[in-house]
Amino acid sequence: MRSIVYSKFGPAKEVLEHKDTPIPNPAKGEVLVEIRFSGANPSDAKSRAGSRPGVTKPQFDQIIPNSDGSGIITSVGPGVDKERVGQRVWIWNGQWQRPNGTAAEYISLPSEQAVLMPDDMSFETGACLGIPGLTAAYCTLGDGKLKGKTVFISGGAGAVGHNCIQLAKWAGAKIIATGSEARFDHISNAGADHILDYRDPDLAKKVLELSPTGVDRAIEVEFGENVNLLHQITKANGSISLFGGAKNMNPVFPFGPYLFKALKINIALIYILPEEDRKLAIGYLHDAHTDGALNAAIGKIFNLEDCADAHDATLEPGRTGSVLLKVKD
Repeated sequence: MRSIVYSKFGPAKEVLEHKDTPIPNPAKGEVLVEIRFSGANPSDAKSRAGSRPGVTKPQFDQIIPNSDGSGIITSVGPGVDKERVGQRVWIWNGQWQRPNGTAAEYISLPSEQAVLMPDDMSFETGACLGIPGLTAAYCTLGDGKLKGKTVFISGGAGAVGHNCIQLAKWAGAKIIATGSEARFDHISNAGADHILDYRDPDLAKKVLELSPTGVDRAIEVEFGENVNLLHQITKANGSISLFGGAKNMNPVFPFGPYLFKALKINIALIYILPEEDRKLAIGYLHDAHTDGALNAAIGKIFNLEDCADAHDATLEPGRTGSVLLKVKD
């Protein structure tokens, strides 16, 4: 089968290779999925580059990258209902702790990681639901109902933030989102009620003008950069969901202001999300999609052979929408 592989860390164009590899056989409890689209995420690019703290070499001798994807189940292993053959599915954790991800014509993986798609969901949308979709659903709705509440969403133009806005709007929240001015229209189209420039030195003041007692929930993509903002804008006993912090992984944490507001911090690492939380998140995504409230933004689609360009595109500043690889028509 056509596959993209790497055996060492480094820049995408230097280490990613197009290679023929054997079609895997599904083991006990697994399904074989013929991939239509592979989703490339910043975490896939960073893993390939070797930028994880303390990780000096790839976990396996050869890795097919990418955790997200969509396709059709073509066969099943022992213990899996044969009725699954022919199902249209989307994939989560394709390459997490495993050598073979979705940047190939086929992937074999545990049956529960191939989620049956709603009939009206496209393969393109399905390939966007793994990392950005589940992260958004958990961060937005994992701490309870939002109807009538105010939510602050950082980085509203990004794939996760854009989904968060749509899900929060679907849940009945008032939304204050941030982004760069060039992306305000994109953020507005997702449903944000108010949009502020993330670089504004008076950002905290402007958020509190819109929500004087503070927001009920804050969703943050760059915790290290905004550690001194969040405690100012979140109301006492409010919650903060964190899903990133690449610009500053070692912030100085002002514990006092967080303590005396009793702020709840919820860190999302979607790869290890507990089973019950994941089931809830999947349900939210499917329900919102069925209601027409969730439209995954797709920034760029590359051919499988152009996986290096796709990985680089995930890290482009100002990117709007998910990056996909088209594997099969």
